[in-house]
Amino acid sequence: MLFRASAKTVAVMALDGSLFLHLTEQFVHLHGYRPGTSEVRSWERSIPVLAAALNDAGLGDVEVMLEYALPLNSKRADVVLAGVHPVTGEPSYVVVELKQWSQVLPHEDDPTLCHVERYSHPVLNPVEQVRRYCDYLVNFNGAVADHGHRISGVAFLHNATEFDVAGLRDIERDGRGLLFTGQRRGEFLDHLRSRLSDERSGARAADELLSGATVPSKQLMAVAAEEVRERQQFVLLDEQQVAYRMVLNAVERAKRADRKEVVIVTGGPGTGKSVIALQLLGELYRRGVAAVHATGSQSFTKTMRKVAGSRKREVQDLFKYFNSFMTTEKNSLDALICDEAHRIRETSANRYTRAELRTGRAQVDELIDVAHVPVFFLDEHQVVRPGEMGTVDDIRAAAARRDIVCRVVPLDSQFRCGGSDAYLRWVVRLLGLEPGGPVVWEPDDRMQLLVAESPEELEAFLDARRAEKYGARMSAGYCWRWSPEPKPGDPLPLDVVIGGWARPWNLRGDRSVSGAPPSALWATDPAGFGQIGCVYTAQGFEYDWSGVIIGPDLVWRGDRWVTDRTASKDPVFKKSTSDTDVDRLIRNTYKVLLTRGMVGTIVYSTDPETRDKLRELVSGRAESRPVAFEEPLQRR
Repeated sequence: MLFRASAKTVAVMALDGSLFLHLTEQFVHLHGYRPGTSEVRSWERSIPVLAAALNDAGLGDVEVMLEYALPLNSKRADVVLAGVHPVTGEPSYVVVELKQWSQVLPHEDDPTLCHVERYSHPVLNPVEQVRRYCDYLVNFNGAVADHGHRISGVAFLHNATEFDVAGLRDIERDGRGLLFTGQRRGEFLDHLRSRLSDERSGARAADELLSGATVPSKQLMAVAAEEVRERQQFVLLDEQQVAYRMVLNAVERAKRADRKEVVIVTGGPGTGKSVIALQLLGELYRRGVAAVHATGSQSFTKTMRKVAGSRKREVQDLFKYFNSFMTTEKNSLDALICDEAHRIRETSANRYTRAELRTGRAQVDELIDVAHVPVFFLDEHQVVRPGEMGTVDDIRAAAARRDIVCRVVPLDSQFRCGGSDAYLRWVVRLLGLEPGGPVVWEPDDRMQLLVAESPEELEAFLDARRAEKYGARMSAGYCWRWSPEPKPGDPLPLDVVIGGWARPWNLRGDRSVSGAPPSALWATDPAGFGQIGCVYTAQGFEYDWSGVIIGPDLVWRGDRWVTDRTASKDPVFKKSTSDTDVDRLIRNTYKVLLTRGMVGTIVYSTDPETRDKLRELVSGRAESRPVAFEEPLQRR
């Protein structure tokens, strides 16, 4: 959070302006950049109104937590009020979503969405927004995990009248999602008094919420079966829920009007693309809608088949590859969910494709043609192979050639790397994927970053975290040759050799060898520790602790990174692949590897000058004892 104080103090600081200077300074410290003008303006216009309401209600001792960061993701609730319940005497919390909106129209098809004049696309109904914040806190904060009755939520549209918000309140159904306008300010004060005592300080309740054990995010693979077969396991927030609803609405429109739509959902690592994709598949599956999930990732698809389809063969059949639709009849599916669509290839044909199917038809055209509503989840900055061409422009152009409506939904909030925006920004600045050059890592309470002095130190550190019941994996750039798969019973070849330390690559095949899991399960099977994963095996997955070995293909020289294509052993780099493309793909590779960890990352470079640069940027050392996120999930 950015600031915490009693309602009395907040009102005084808002009046003299010092509150907003403090919020701005804290924002810069946490995120590394200044808040936007619109965000500062919203603080200046909304927080004083709420502080006045609290003090007028006699709740000056209630604790006010501004810009409260939700655990394990980068989303922030505007305000969380902490106090004591006037009847039960228990801690009581009210999540408040503040809106300056003066006129809002409900969405014509979906009451959980709405239209605001300043936005060109639908946004989440604030009643639904604050309800989901409450649900998320119950799911991920130990202070309220077993006490869901302690938390409630309100959306306060202080500039609006009842006429301005007609229709939004139709989805009110419990205390976690209520809406109040400026016209109903008196009722708002009464509601606050019903949840918060005017006789006791809220400081202790705030302490309890802030010290509540953070439950690590439910791993995508571990719950995929329930996700598809039974119920939603993840709480989708804000634009995630907007994307989810827009796809469902597009499917319904396509069925009613017998016409096609294309939906593109864009977002960086950990923005929840795969979570949304799985929830969509589960919901469509439960509705009896003909839909399948497809990726260009063998590891991801095989893992989904194994986990989600462990009891039902038909569930396994829901997971396909992008090249599975070369001969499929047009519009034979209601929906096709294309996850990791940045891995779309120029064509589905390969050396094994029969001659009669080598038509030269573009893979993106096949994917659009096969369903009434093709949905593409992608991150253009995760392209790591030559020939991958899943971009917004490519998909839009393909849709335009068929005169098909194409809608784009951006995702901003991220859930990977402990929800640390600061860490993701540090990574892209480190690798030169954003301007400004590398910056010193300033530790936050969400993500841990350490530098190892040797591969032995890196492995020993990760092994110690595994002893504490955390998951961990080691990965590296593709800088060592990859031996053929060993025969059953034979030891794995020790291909990744650094001085006197040597470890095998992960397996490439579909079967287990000498106790090591098949390639598709390296990231999810505990036996994957000990083998070194490559980008193609790690991409799309996450684990608690990530150990990354930067090889000689990317080294720091003087004041910049230098990529050495001769140090790469990746067979996808051909002579025809330009130096510019190789440079971009190698940097993207390390971005993928450095953003797999949920709790922390430990990094080692084989190059001495590069290690010196990393030590200059990162103060944490492998021998440092990490600050754990309370107890790991496996102990609960």
